[in-house]
Amino acid sequence: MAIIRIDHKPESLGVITPLQLIIPEPGDMRGVPVRDRKVLFLLHGLSEDAGAWQRYTMIEVFAQERGLIVVMPSGARSFYIDRRDGQKYFTYLTEELPTYLSAVFGIEAKRERTLIAGSSMGGYGAFKAALTCPERYAAACSLSGVLSAGILQGLSADPRRAEFELLFGGLERLAGGEHDPLVWLRNAAEKRNAGETTLPELTVCCGKQDELYPLSLAFREACARLDVPLTYHESDGAHDWRYWNREIEWFLKTALDGSHD
Repeated sequence: MAIIRIDHKPESLGVITPLQLIIPEPGDMRGVPVRDRKVLFLLHGLSEDAGAWQRYTMIEVFAQERGLIVVMPSGARSFYIDRRDGQKYFTYLTEELPTYLSAVFGIEAKRERTLIAGSSMGGYGAFKAALTCPERYAAACSLSGVLSAGILQGLSADPRRAEFELLFGGLERLAGGEHDPLVWLRNAAEKRNAGETTLPELTVCCGKQDELYPLSLAFREACARLDVPLTYHESDGAHDWRYWNREIEWFLKTALDGSHD
């Protein structure tokens, strides 16, 4: 198992940025070369970093069991969007990073073997990527994701409000705008209906004791209204790593092994 930490300077970010990779040993890849392996882009949440998934979960074990390459980029506190002040985290995630992985490591993130998932803010980023760039991903999973603009607009007394106002260019315009998950969903459904795209397999997981649980329920209802297939998985759990460790394994079993146990 190769565990690699890289500090590189993406053009889309303009700053030295950490990146972590898990690349299974050749024996665990069952003779399939790196360029043909399945790849999981795994995104961290608001207060974490590129190494969080390795520190707090068994993702190395899950990757080894499946010969899976795992790419864990740094998203800082960006919500993985292209910021108006110049740093383009979404461009980095969906365009520059796959190109870099191909050029440096020979990792080819072809749609049919590429997955994306994330927790909390990372769930937001994973679904933004999957719904606005569906040609890049076969499957996507939101783990306790921020799947509604409304929760950010309601942070009237939260000290983070000023930060998010700057990040999104004003919270009052968030609902119904380019950063609203329901807008991504509706636009993706319209393109699918017009025969312009094929949607990735979408999975939403959230613990019933999580404060973001209502957001996952609302997203499930929106998918039903738009006739967008969604695998929805809820169970007891909070907004924490115990839950995400359990659910990322469940997602991998579902997406790669075909198991729904």
